[in-house]
Amino acid sequence: MNKDRPIGVAGAGSIGCFVGGMLAASGHRVALLARPRVIQEITAHGLRVSNFDGSERTVSADRLTLSDDPSIFADAEQVLVTVKSADTGEMADLIARHAPDDAVVVSLQNGIGNVALLRERLPGRKVLGGMVPFNVVALGDGRFHRSTSGDIVIAQDDSGTAARLSVPGLAVGVTANIDGVQWGKLIVNLNNALNALSNIPLRQQLAQRNWRRLFADQMAEGLAAVRAEGIAPVSPTPLPASWMPPLLRLPDALFDLLLGRTMKIDPEARSSMWEDLQRGRRTEIDYLQGVITAIADRRGLQVPLSRRVIELVRQAETDGKGSPGLTPEQIRAP
Repeated sequence: MNKDRPIGVAGAGSIGCFVGGMLAASGHRVALLARPRVIQEITAHGLRVSNFDGSERTVSADRLTLSDDPSIFADAEQVLVTVKSADTGEMADLIARHAPDDAVVVSLQNGIGNVALLRERLPGRKVLGGMVPFNVVALGDGRFHRSTSGDIVIAQDDSGTAARLSVPGLAVGVTANIDGVQWGKLIVNLNNALNALSNIPLRQQLAQRNWRRLFADQMAEGLAAVRAEGIAPVSPTPLPASWMPPLLRLPDALFDLLLGRTMKIDPEARSSMWEDLQRGRRTEIDYLQGVITAIADRRGLQVPLSRRVIELVRQAETDGKGSPGLTPEQIRAP
């Protein structure tokens, strides 16, 4: 990687700021396209990136290019797309106008279909799919905290983009099956909405069997829909996707033993959808449970829980009061 050319982060929210901060802390030039609020925080406090293992790094604002003007991508070598799925088309158009033709575009987004849309809007450019398995929570004052474990994975390419982006504290691996990896992440991400509706930390949620059974039933609907499409999802965890529903239903002590060996979760970790509800932002429910219901409509499947979760999240968006703090029983209720 040519460190004289910056890495652009297109839509520097929680994930974008964490990834950009780790890259900048390792000596890369980084250009963050961000909202004015985020720019003001970083300008005042620096960009602080912390980890569930207790480590923390601070990058001073003068070591970053911060702007809400996409012209900061004019000489970017890579552009990491971290916006919500609904904003992918608009961001692709900005990249087309402002980034060099040889810039590698990497989607580090939730959901399915972002890579196809980026390629459609950016013909002739290299676009790689990616998967971010961990959560990042914005704690204010320019601090972005990684609260769960896992390594980024992106599609393998001839120029070794993954190795170029991998730095200490932020490993980036490769896969020859990014489609399967992204579908596997979508299945796991079905819990984002459940966590958002619960208004309790992720670790506390997963410690309760009633919540895990709800998640297991939600995953079972998702797996049935994905398999009906002929897709074999690749789990983002060390455990195969098909094992997850029965494991989630285990008694608390057994599940806690298993989870402790496979995934690290910060005590205050929450889903990005919970943060969206708290901040009054549009969620990605249409790109998670909405994908499952769309498949069900095509295939004639019954996915009542997915439909119920969509209804509850949309009601919470409309109410604008943050998470409704529902119980598993209230979520299941017709």
